[in-house]
Amino acid sequence: MAASTSQNGIQLLLAAEHEAQNIVNTARNAKQARLKQAKEEAEKEIAEFRAQMEAEFQRKLAESSGDSGANVKRLEQETEAKINHLKAEASRISPEIVSLLIRHVTTVKN
Repeated sequence: MAASTSQNGIQLLLAAEHEAQNIVNTARNAKQARLKQAKEEAEKEIAEFRAQMEAEFQRKLAESSGDSGANVKRLEQETEAKINHLKAEASRISPEIVSLLIRHVTTVKN
């Protein structure tokens, strides 16, 4: 009888161990499934964010490229205006500079 009870105890322990192993395996599989789902969701969010950033970049690029001709024209006008201003100033002070130079060249110092 003692052998039979001992055998039943061992069988009971083996069954409990097997059941515990099944529970652990089920939990491990559920964890892996959750991790896989989280990874897929993260990749989806990353792809959406990347697409959004790319669209914004393309929009800004189109804005700046579209104005390129206007920017060139504006810069040319500004440059021309500055050149004209410098020419006008040079013409205005040219007689003064010439007389100053002549005075210094013709003045003799000891």
